[in-house]
Amino acid sequence: MLAAVFIWLAPAGAPAETLTVAAASDLQSALPAIASQFEKDTGQKVTLTFGSSGNFFTQVQNGAPFDVFLSADIDYPRRLESSGHAERGTLYEYATGHLVLWTRTDSGIDVRGGLTVLADTRVRRIAIANPEFAPYGRAAVAALRHEGLYERVQIKFVLGENISQAAQFAQTGAAQVGLLALALALSPTLKSSGTYIDIPESWYPPIEQAAVVLTSSRHKPLARQFVDYLKKPDSVRILQSFGFAVPQSTVR
Repeated sequence: MLAAVFIWLAPAGAPAETLTVAAASDLQSALPAIASQFEKDTGQKVTLTFGSSGNFFTQVQNGAPFDVFLSADIDYPRRLESSGHAERGTLYEYATGHLVLWTRTDSGIDVRGGLTVLADTRVRRIAIANPEFAPYGRAAVAALRHEGLYERVQIKFVLGENISQAAQFAQTGAAQVGLLALALALSPTLKSSGTYIDIPESWYPPIEQAAVVLTSSRHKPLARQFVDYLKKPDSVRILQSFGFAVPQSTVR
């Protein structure tokens, strides 16, 4: 089952700061590897907490003690910059996410036909992230509206607090299908237990994801270093391996 929080520690006895990173749930397979390598290269500690971007946005506004925010919706970091909750000039668009339709291999549901399968009576529950807080939830709603299916299938929704919880609902069978992040569909657990199809990107607004250093951070130089680390070729390759599109200017 997909975990909600990962904590990574530098080697015992090493003098180190502790960097706290709030990260969108679609990063929970890719980001730990990047953070681990960052720790090895810098000797500093990184604590990763995963959740919905909308919830983190509200928490940061209310003074949550994070150093860096990696959002699945670029609008949240932009708004934090505008309100003075994030350091100006630190916003970096690190990736674009992709939406897929996923089902367990043993569900009996053939997703190859696309979103129209959601209207099938065999599909009783559809897992999506709560669109009020999660960019992937909003993308799912947009895709369903594009295909004229939203009104027909919304009664079947099982809402996850974030895209990771939506993936759990689909993976455990609480829902027959899920509209999920490609990055999670490519994670070892979901990749080995299910199948997916891509949802055309033209059916939903781009899932532009961005990082920003928070004004409340007590470790701003280290926080800036971490954001810059996302631009390194090794970090880019990790993100790409989980289906993220990355800005071309970072690929070297």
